[in-house]
Amino acid sequence: MKIHSCPACAGPLAFESLTCSCGAQVAYDPDTDLFGPLQWGCANRGEIGCNWAADSEGWLCRSCVMTKVIPDTFHDENRELWAQSERAKRRVLANLARWGWLSSADPGPRPVFHLLAETTGAGAAPVTMGHAGGVVTINVTEADDARRVQRRSALGERFRTMIGHFRHELGHFFMLERLAPQFGFEDRFRLLFGDERADYAQALEKHYRDGPPDNWNEAHVTPYASSHPHEDWAETFAHLLHLTDIIDSFAASGLSAPDLPFVGDAYGEEDAERLVMIGAGLGIALNHVNRSVGIEDIYPFILTPVIREKLGFVHRWMRAGPVN
Repeated sequence: MKIHSCPACAGPLAFESLTCSCGAQVAYDPDTDLFGPLQWGCANRGEIGCNWAADSEGWLCRSCVMTKVIPDTFHDENRELWAQSERAKRRVLANLARWGWLSSADPGPRPVFHLLAETTGAGAAPVTMGHAGGVVTINVTEADDARRVQRRSALGERFRTMIGHFRHELGHFFMLERLAPQFGFEDRFRLLFGDERADYAQALEKHYRDGPPDNWNEAHVTPYASSHPHEDWAETFAHLLHLTDIIDSFAASGLSAPDLPFVGDAYGEEDAERLVMIGAGLGIALNHVNRSVGIEDIYPFILTPVIREKLGFVHRWMRAGPVN
């Protein structure tokens, strides 16, 4: 993610900014990837702090309009969890737009988001994250740091974030709704990831009952990725976006690493092998920095040659952008 500039004073703006330190009210335009003076803000600007521009006064922005179900906002905590979830979604959508996906010029279908909470007016409600038929369901309860860390520990995961959830579930959306219909995708997919027609429910039942195979890390970026080809794709998809945005944010901050080649625009990089190599190198370096103050590793994963090949496959299809 690049560091943006204020249209009034040219000072730096974070991607989440609503105002600049100079006092200017600003709004992000996803079409130009720039901040402009506030004219027509998203209708959710006051409700949840959405800082994206809308096409007309009183309208929702491109990100918020994709959300068709929101949490039960009669519970004050849910409103903040909804706001944090939408903030993560906007960042992921802005990342994907760098490759042309889900932009105003993208002619293909959009995902529909159901953002649900476990606490409702009717009592506790179970929420299962997932994707089905173009609908992405996200459990906003996990925007609470303490609950998310607790679940990460219970599931034995090394990494669990709201941005990661959106990237993973959107991985399912893009595979099933956007890429699978394209000529040649499924045959090439099966050569690397396996046959996705294998019984999904049975595969997940076995995974949760028996755990991953002993050698899961030879070909899968996470244990969960070994459960089924669909999950292998979604986890690999999410990790490609993690690595690409780590590089892009690193470069945008004016940082450099003497042992790594410079990439000014990670989303414009054509060489997938080079991109993954740089991302993995930065992961190691940033892990080292985090450990100096006792913070957990930012990217605690090992990328074997097989995993890198899978990341390259995802990169080739996603970087190509939508088919007109």
